[in-house]
Amino acid sequence: MTLPVPKTYKLFVGGKFPRSESGRSYQPAGNPTLNVARGSRKDLRDAVVAARSGLAAWRQATGYLRGQILYRLAEMLSSRRAALVDELRLCGATPAAAQREVAAAVDLAVWYAGLCDKLPSLLGSQNGVNGPFFAFSTVEPCGVVGVLAPDALPLAGMLALALPLLAAGNAVVALCSERAPCAGLALGEVAASSDVPAGALNLLAGHRAELLAPFASHRELDGLFAGVPLPADVVALAADNCKRVRRIELPQDGLRDPARLRGLAFVEPFVETKTLWHPVAP
Repeated sequence: MTLPVPKTYKLFVGGKFPRSESGRSYQPAGNPTLNVARGSRKDLRDAVVAARSGLAAWRQATGYLRGQILYRLAEMLSSRRAALVDELRLCGATPAAAQREVAAAVDLAVWYAGLCDKLPSLLGSQNGVNGPFFAFSTVEPCGVVGVLAPDALPLAGMLALALPLLAAGNAVVALCSERAPCAGLALGEVAASSDVPAGALNLLAGHRAELLAPFASHRELDGLFAGVPLPADVVALAADNCKRVRRIELPQDGLRDPARLRGLAFVEPFVETKTLWHPVAP
């Protein structure tokens, strides 16, 4: 007789799969068969350290290389369609909705893979100047960005926020949907087999009310990209350390029209523009 092997959903930090340092777990969506590591503030600090370490390799990679890696991530998402559908259904998604969400997730990964090496042309420019100079504006990532995934689209919503950051060369520390974290945490297994550098993508799970304030107040997080409402006190904590914050309401019909879950508007808030001046030889 073959015994079933229940899956324990762990965090994904620095390319590894730790349990929470607190030893806690929780059962999302009231499903007593699930056992998900419940991240703590210490886990968040560890993830930020890993992201800061992984940022150097990821931001220095060429757009072409980042595109290849994100396309590999799309391939792995596609190869795991059945498992991801099952993980979405564990937390209450219907079979049809789960199929549509996984299809939208693959579509997002392919689209952002193609965008990586086009960002300099789309967001940069050659500037007209009055003088014997060339002036070029180029784009650079802003750094390490926190992501707060929505409950309504736990997989596609996570990727709609994380992929534009990764495409631009940022490192990501993401908090999965509290109600349905399983598919979001499974992205760690996808990333681990997709050549994503350790630390470039880090995934946490836990109670949002416990972790929102630490995300906002952590001074080594350069930005916060939220798909959930942010209370005024959380916004004030982010303002105290000059963190750039963007909150976006993802369209609920995004599964039927994935194009509404992507675009340059998702990338622009978390890139910096650097202008280079070069004299023209007489």
